[in-house]
Amino acid sequence: MNPPAIIQSIESSGIGEWLRSTEIAMPIVNSLHVLCIVLVYGSILVVDLRLLGLRDRARAVTAVSTEMLRLTWAAFAGAVVTGAMFFAANASTYWFNNAFRFKMLAILLAGINMLVFQFVTYRKVEAWDRNASPPGAARLAGALSLLIWTAVIVLGRVIGFTKGGIEVIVPTDEDFAF
Repeated sequence: MNPPAIIQSIESSGIGEWLRSTEIAMPIVNSLHVLCIVLVYGSILVVDLRLLGLRDRARAVTAVSTEMLRLTWAAFAGAVVTGAMFFAANASTYWFNNAFRFKMLAILLAGINMLVFQFVTYRKVEAWDRNASPPGAARLAGALSLLIWTAVIVLGRVIGFTKGGIEVIVPTDEDFAF
């Protein structure tokens, strides 16, 4: 099965060609992508642990959020740019990769979780901002966020070890007796 024309054109773009043809490009982009993901996860972790009431219980949720979210958004932008570069290098392969699709779905779910939190739960933050234990809805948003972003990282690692659907092929002609 062939990928759509837009996917083929992304792969044959200048950036895709450059990444495939320059020996040092892919390791640099990979390192930057991993660094950005670490910063995204780490900064979200700080906020989510506060929402769960597990860390910084004496500090206001708004203070922790304000301090972390600039870093989160900057790192997320970097992850999007480097991730798009990765995609351009092998768009046809990623297009059919189930781990990639699940990772994109997980990122979408993380965004929905954040939007629901911001527009529903966080609107009433003044009432619980300094509480050691935020309300259940805030704790749920924090727990979901940690779970989803952990899934994003795990799926990102799985992408690197799959070339399509997630499958394990065990050779039948091998002797696995130890």
